[in-house]
Amino acid sequence: MIRESGTGSKTESFAFNPHSFHITPVKLYDAHNHLHDERLALYLESILSGLADQGIERMVVNGSCEEDWPAVLALAKRDCRVLPSFGYHPWYVGERTAKWLETLEIFLDSVPSAVGEIGLDKWITGHDIEDQEIMFTAQLDLAARRNVPVSIHCLQAWGRLIEILRREPRPARGFVLHSFGGPRELIDALAELGGYFSLPGYFAHSRKESQRETFRHVPSDRLLIETDAPDQSLPPERVEYPLPDTREGKPVNHPANLAAVYRFAAELLGKPLDELAAQVESNFDRVFGGL
Repeated sequence: MIRESGTGSKTESFAFNPHSFHITPVKLYDAHNHLHDERLALYLESILSGLADQGIERMVVNGSCEEDWPAVLALAKRDCRVLPSFGYHPWYVGERTAKWLETLEIFLDSVPSAVGEIGLDKWITGHDIEDQEIMFTAQLDLAARRNVPVSIHCLQAWGRLIEILRREPRPARGFVLHSFGGPRELIDALAELGGYFSLPGYFAHSRKESQRETFRHVPSDRLLIETDAPDQSLPPERVEYPLPDTREGKPVNHPANLAAVYRFAAELLGKPLDELAAQVESNFDRVFGGL
């Protein structure tokens, strides 16, 4: 889950040629979404029933706070393609209970799972970065002790994130930088620390040129793909599974748009779709394998 910092009003998008690739059946892996989000509740049955036809092998479903962890767990128990991830998002650290860490361990014990979405965020109004760091460090340490991957959200706090990652224990299998929007100059340092870089379809929008350029420099063996559904929709002309938000009338990102994100990534990186998919599958297995 991520919100754009800035007030840009451009609506045009990264140029797309729908005939650029011959679409062949490939296995797809979503490194980050929120399938349990109430905006997808009306469509959940059709989403789950369509996963096989859409080639979606696994999807990492990230909880954000104690309140939604049970919904993530229920999805994981219902469908083996759901890889659950439990964590406290920096937006919600002020809502934690006194037993939040104990509760988190109970959920992690209940089913093979990752830790996330956790992180640091200086963009949100009224943020308490010191409190965020306490929560982030505690969850990072928990993931390191269990050697399970971590999904990290970071906005406008890259310096502090690097300091913490260098100082604190990290899971040996690595961590995922969800919707990586950091500077290109940090790629090597983060990769050396165990980082994987997850590309969302949202970066296909024209105003995200700098983020696209950054991803051209991500090592191929550290690339992951995500939808962040129901957030971070692709540009309208790329969306293959449009959904309305019945509450606000705004578009909702369907998890099945994952294939369209893969095609965007293949175009961006100048790789055949099947080659890209094979690499992403290998990367996904390296960091999430066995869960």
